[in-house]
Amino acid sequence: MTIQEIRIKNVQNVIRRKRTDALYVSAIKNVRYLSGFTGSSGFVMITKDRGLFFTDFRYKEQSEAEVKGCETGNEKGNRISLLRRLVKSLGIKRLGFEASLPYEFYSLLKGLPVTLEPNPNIIENFRKVKDETEINAIVSAVERAEAAFLKVKPFIKVGARERGISLRLEEQLKREGCKSIPFDIIVASGENSSKPHAQPTEKKIGKGDFVIIDWGGEAEGYYSDMTRTLLMAGAGLHEKIKIYTVVNKARQKAVSAVGAGVKTQDIDRAARETIKKAGYEAFFGHGTGHGVGLDVHEAPRVSWPKGDRVSDGFVFTIEPGIYVPKLGGVRIEDMLILKGRKGRLLTSLSRELEIIK
Repeated sequence: MTIQEIRIKNVQNVIRRKRTDALYVSAIKNVRYLSGFTGSSGFVMITKDRGLFFTDFRYKEQSEAEVKGCETGNEKGNRISLLRRLVKSLGIKRLGFEASLPYEFYSLLKGLPVTLEPNPNIIENFRKVKDETEINAIVSAVERAEAAFLKVKPFIKVGARERGISLRLEEQLKREGCKSIPFDIIVASGENSSKPHAQPTEKKIGKGDFVIIDWGGEAEGYYSDMTRTLLMAGAGLHEKIKIYTVVNKARQKAVSAVGAGVKTQDIDRAARETIKKAGYEAFFGHGTGHGVGLDVHEAPRVSWPKGDRVSDGFVFTIEPGIYVPKLGGVRIEDMLILKGRKGRLLTSLSRELEIIK
């Protein structure tokens, strides 16, 4: 039995429990997860005993080579017309759909002779737990990202431009084998580093600047995500060294808090309380981490409002930060996986403060 067949059966068990006749899946990453299809257009219809995949003419040959666990069919013209024929031929009366479905298409679905039932996060909940194939891909994505960074790192120095480093890193990621870049690379120096999601500019790195680099790799459609912060040599570095030390301690506390059954809110709390005790609570406003897989941001969330209990196979980031306007910011981001009872780091780049002269 293929991985895709197992995944389809897992979903079928859920829809049987929910007493739904079928589930319509169109979010393209979920389509890939269920069928193996890597194209950009297609959908899966899962009934209690069948999995059906449809795509248009552009991907006919590709889908025949890639899709497993599903019967394949051609999508011609209007998708709603095809769905109308399917619900009739398959005897579907209660049709589940993803909560992420665009409202415009939902409005069209309401015209079908079925009872519509929103099914939020069915596939996403399965995607939280990575199997060995997924873990191996993520490990490769980490290795590619780290190798690229180490080759670009010598160019990160006073006088270099943020955008130039970003472009160099993107090119190197491709050279390492990444078919895509998971997100726009962040290179932020000096005052720009106090903005957690700053865009690279033509600013030159100056003496005494923090430099945040946030980037990721890709392998087999799976992503990695990591951040390192460097400090340029210069005058008056005392507070900056202190901030870095606090963030690194918060990271260590959060990593140590990871364990089977632990609430992700408690992992977040371990980092947040460390930063609060140091007097920087007001300068850490984002969550401590997030899941990574086919999407660079996916479940589980490691934050204070809500979360999950950590289970075997969860892959997620730990990324506390402190961002002080006019002074600069620090973020240190690692990826880890829960295997057995404890977390295991997937990232290996040094977390010790490096002052570049």
